[in-house]
Amino acid sequence: QVQLVESGGGLMQAGGSLTLSCVASGRTFSSYVMGWFRQTPGKERVFVASIAWSGEYTYYADSVKGRFTISRDNAKNTVYLQMNSLKFEDTAVYVCAASSRGVSGRTRDYEYWGQGTQVTVSS
Repeated sequence: QVQLVESGGGLMQAGGSLTLSCVASGRTFSSYVMGWFRQTPGKERVFVASIAWSGEYTYYADSVKGRFTISRDNAKNTVYLQMNSLKFEDTAVYVCAASSRGVSGRTRDYEYWGQGTQVTVSS
């Protein structure tokens, strides 16, 4: 089992920046691909970014490419999502996930999920 706890969400004006963190506990963090997804009320969870266990390979949704950066610190069992140039449409609950499969944008490839942290961007 892997437990995931996100933090760092909040209210930000458009154009601003936020950094989300997700701390993992349980099984060996470094062996998992980590991902960030986001969800708004009444809609399905949407892929944001993913990072390989080594951190050498990352994958982003087109909507955040060039603005968001995913990174990880295996010594701290933590994955980060640096969000710059925030837009109103980035408003969502951001959820961290862990996968024992390869880097992927598909929710079904992730076995473990956090509870999420709310990000609200005012226009």
